[in-house]
Parts: sequence; C-alpha cells; structure tokens
Amino acid sequence: MQEKERENAVNKQQIYLDYAANTPVDQCVLNCYCQAAVTYMGNPNSKHHTGLSAKEAISKATAHMAELLQVQPEELIFTSGASESNNLAIKGIAHTKRHTGKHIISTCLEHSSVSGALTFLQEQGYEIDLVQIQEDGTIDLSHLKRLLRQDTILVSICAVDSELGTVQPISEISKILTGYPNCTFHVDATQAVGKIPFSCADADLVSFAPHKFYGLGSSGILYKKQSVILEPLIHGGASTTIYRSGTPDTAMILAMECALELGLLNLSEHYAQIQKKNQYLREQLAAYPLVLINSPQQAIPHVLNLSVKGVKAAVFQQKLDKNGVAVSTKSACSVPNTPSRAVYAVTHDRKRAMCSWRISLSHLTTDQELQRFLEIFRKCYQELTNA
Repeated sequence: MQEKERENAVNKQQIYLDYAANTPVDQCVLNCYCQAAVTYMGNPNSKHHTGLSAKEAISKATAHMAELLQVQPEELIFTSGASESNNLAIKGIAHTKRHTGKHIISTCLEHSSVSGALTFLQEQGYEIDLVQIQEDGTIDLSHLKRLLRQDTILVSICAVDSELGTVQPISEISKILTGYPNCTFHVDATQAVGKIPFSCADADLVSFAPHKFYGLGSSGILYKKQSVILEPLIHGGASTTIYRSGTPDTAMILAMECALELGLLNLSEHYAQIQKKNQYLREQLAAYPLVLINSPQQAIPHVLNLSVKGVKAAVFQQKLDKNGVAVSTKSACSVPNTPSRAVYAVTHDRKRAMCSWRISLSHLTTDQELQRFLEIFRKCYQELTNA
C-alpha cells in the first residue's frame, strides 16, 4: 500500500522543464540574502555607521562580481531585472545619441523587453532594421554589414536565443562594428551568463539577471563600458551609479554576488550534465514521425525546441500541464497564441512555428523526471495526433 502511495505521489508531482523561464533559488543564495537583510539594515546612502557598513558590503560585493566578470566595478549597474537592463541600455543610448542618428539594428530573436523597447522607439521616429537569420539560427553577418550605416547608433543582439538556444557570434559581430565608431553594441546575455562561458569584453552594454542561474528574481545587472554614456530611465535619488537612481538593496546585491559565483564555479560540470540529458531527449523524440526538432545541434543544451505536426503549441502545452509537466510554448514574456518568430525565421514554416514549444533543462533535472516526461509525452502525442 505504501509503495502504491509513493508511486502516486511521484506521478502527481509536477515535472519542471521550464528552467529557461525561471530557476529555483539556490539555498546558499537564499541564506546569503536572509543573513544580509538582517545584518545590513541601514540605507547605504546614509552617512552614519550603519549606512556606511551597508555601503562597504555593496562595494566589496561589486568588486568581486566585477572580478568574476573581468570588468571594472564602476561598470556594473544594478537594476530590477533583465527587462529593465534592456530598456535602460536601448532607450538610454537612443536618447543620448538622438542627434547623431536614429538607425538601430536588431533581430527577430530578441526577448520582448528588447523588441518592445524598439517598437516604442520606432513610434518616436527611430528606424529599426532586423538582420536576417540563417538556417542554423545565427544571424547573417553579410546582411548585417549591408544594413550598417554611418547613422547607425545601436546594434542589439542576444547572445543566446531563449526559444531555440542558438548561440550568436558575438565576437565576430563586435569586430564588424569597430568600423562604425558611432554605433554602440548591446548584448542581452540573459540566457548565456551562468550557462556558457561569456565575455563582456566584446560588447559596450550587457544585460542579464540572476534568476536564470539560481539567484533571486527582481534583480538584474547592466554592464556598461566606462566610455559609454546613457540617459537614465529613473531620475533622482542617490544610488551606486548616476545611471540608475534608487536606494541600493544591499541584501539583493550580495545575493547576486553569491549566485554569480556559484554559477560560474560549476559552469563546466553543469553544462556536461545537461548536454547528456539533451542528447538523450533528442534520441528518444526522434522515434516520433510527427516530431520536428527546431533547436540546431549547436544550440546550448539547456534549450530544446520542438514541434508536433498538426498540434498547436498551446494545446500540447496545456495537455502536458494537465498531466504534470511544465514547459513553455515560447519565452514566458511573449504574446500567447502567436507563431514563434524564432522558429519561423529558421524554418519559414508558419504552421511549424505555431506548433513549436520549448523544453528547458537544468543540472537539477533527474533521469527519472525525463523518463516520466517521455511516458507522459507518448500518451499526449497519441491522444492529440491519433497516432
């Protein structure tokens, strides 16, 4: 009887395969936050001992994060998340350089916090061009070269696409842009930092957030090269930088430091573990004639995008959810019931893009979870395709 109850409990427990949307906070990070919240109760802007103590803790944490990222401490701006970091980078450059030019280049692969900011700027009179995407999901560098102009003030391209997991040639893009001194290079590295080796050296601005690598939500970082000038989104009130006003959250900054250190420390080990899980899923799903794998082989293993012919993504996702499996149809911030722009860009197949959904893996994903997922997938596949 007890064995049966245990089996039922396992079957009812949700299998979480949406780590690209959010990761569970690491216990060490949570402990760090709680301890710091109690220890550093003073406002870091205050001039008394309690405030100065908090300010010193922030300075030490910032210096350590800068060392981990191989940048300067004054180049780190703390925000409420990657969405704010993206908006600050894009709108900040657009406003600062509005007299130099109003031409911006990006891609159809970007997170909605990038594409939304660009749409806003387009309505303000800025000209937006999108680089073509190749069959492997990377941008067409030749097309980028053709799009670049002397009045191009910003190129914004993600390091890793959140839907397909495609890794963009950031270093090659950076070299191309050296011939355009008026152009600033922004990289949304939210799906890269903490998952793969990434260098800020190739970009002028880099956005990311720790909740993607087992840190806390409502916090983010924008790396800004010292020579870059931004118009702030938030004015007034002292902070750690003139580019983002607001009382610094000491505990949150220390928790970010902890998450970043842990993420980079275990990078290679976690990558290898996830790569094995990804390959196993690819092999198992290849047995289904109506399954199409959309993620290129060279994508990061954390993301596996697929389509089931004839079944809309939302339908399959909801069926899986009812059976205890959590996956995403697209990025969690995307507009629902629309085709995946990333999948359409690669396949040029609207139906396939409407049927695409994303599995995202972690080193925490167990073999038992994957086996159970495949059992549930088989059941859903048979019911929805009548196969």
